[in-house]
Formats: sequence, C-alpha cells, structure tokens
Amino acid sequence: MEGTTAYYVVRKRALPEVLLKVVEVNRLLDTRKAASVQEAVDKVGISRSSYYKYKEDIFPFHDSAQGTTLNLACKIDDEPGLLSDLLKVVADFEANILTIHQTIPINGTASLSLSVQILANTGDVSQMIQAMEKRSGVHNVKVLAKEYNEEDLR
Repeated sequence: MEGTTAYYVVRKRALPEVLLKVVEVNRLLDTRKAASVQEAVDKVGISRSSYYKYKEDIFPFHDSAQGTTLNLACKIDDEPGLLSDLLKVVADFEANILTIHQTIPINGTASLSLSVQILANTGDVSQMIQAMEKRSGVHNVKVLAKEYNEEDLR
C-alpha cells in the first residue's frame, strides 16, 4: 500500500499531546478565537514548526458530523471525465457538493477545490477521500478546512 494514504480512528487518550494541541490550534483559528497561527500556538503552548508539521494530518472525528462542510483541495490531471468521476465518488458517499472550482490546466494538471457538506446519511469521509485519491489521474486530495454547524462550536 505504499503511496496511498491510510486513515485511522484513534481514541483521544492514545494521541500524543502535540497532536491534540494542533487540533486546538486549528479550532482556535477556525472559530476566529486567535487572529494568527502565532497567537494560536502561543495560547496552546506548541511551536509553529510542530503545528505546520501536523496541521493537515489530524482533525477531529465527529460521530454526528451532519452540517459540517469540508473544503477539499485536489491536484488532478487534465483528462476528460476525471472531474465527473470525482463528483460521482462524493455522490456515491451521499455527501452534498456545495461548490466546485477548477483552475485552467497548466502543464497537464489542474487544481480543484470542492466544498462538500456532510449529511446524516453520508458514508465514512476518510473512505470517500481515499476513494478519490485512488482514481487514476488524481495526485492528491487534502482537507483544507472544516466549517462546523453551530452545535459543533459549543
């Protein structure tokens, strides 16, 4: 499985403290309780380098993620039907596509950003991302941001 991304669900108590602090920095930034990365890392007590090392690799799992919007960034080849294939993956997992933006391809690749709303019947999000990454012509899929519904922020 070299070259593929694996996702794990791990209990909070098993995580190193630095990873929990990275999650807290992301929460402070997402909820605008910190104006900058520097302010957020100072509040939680980690270095900027620790934050940047892990910031895209950890995010909270919500049993009830309904209403959460994931902003995904993808680097894809300029191939007919590839965008349609990726949108079908999202549809197969019963998530709601809110926005789509694809750049003009340069040197045969394009950047794609998707905003995807997680619904009550949406399948496993990590499996959805993994299915997108497995498509031929997809270089990577990254979760850029999560926007929470009001209940998640309490």
